[in-house]
Amino acid sequence: MLDYVNIIVKSIFVENMIFAYFLGMCSYLAVSKSVKTASGLGAAVIFVLVVTVPVNYLLENYVLAEGALSWLGPDFETMDLSFLSFIMFIAVVASIVQLVEMIVEKFAPALYGALGIFLPLIAVNCSILGGALFMQERQYATIGEATAFAFGSGIGWWLAIVALAAIREKIRYSNVPAPLRGLGITFIITGLMGIAFMSFLGIEL
Repeated sequence: MLDYVNIIVKSIFVENMIFAYFLGMCSYLAVSKSVKTASGLGAAVIFVLVVTVPVNYLLENYVLAEGALSWLGPDFETMDLSFLSFIMFIAVVASIVQLVEMIVEKFAPALYGALGIFLPLIAVNCSILGGALFMQERQYATIGEATAFAFGSGIGWWLAIVALAAIREKIRYSNVPAPLRGLGITFIITGLMGIAFMSFLGIEL
């Protein structure tokens, strides 16, 4: 249990998708104008990560990796389909995003309208595919560890976009210099938040 907590805390703060790896910046900057829409997109990212990373973990370990098909018989023990991992991960992500889009459109049409094009763009969100590739690179021992990493990464992304949205809502009432209004001050705030998150690098887990 402690291992899972360590993975979650590390993926939220120490290895935050936004502030440590700069993944998913396009939707992070575009949808962070209000807390409500940012929360909706963040929740969708959490859901997609929590579903796709474990599915891709199973694909990697029982289908794609060298010797993963040994459960089919001795003839398949040397088969290596790892060259298909990239396209298979993308296919899984696209399928789950399509499912999320249909669910949000059905049960939260206002949020669906507010998110606009950025909801289907989760399919090409770097943080989603990055989660699957990090899972593959780090070779987690169990599907539980992979799921904990996915959940922590999603929470970290949600935390980053909601925090930025809250700040952007407040600075609307501030006297921001004209050349910095809009994305200019947003980039500065993001940089300062990234520096703040660097303080978590000292945590030993």
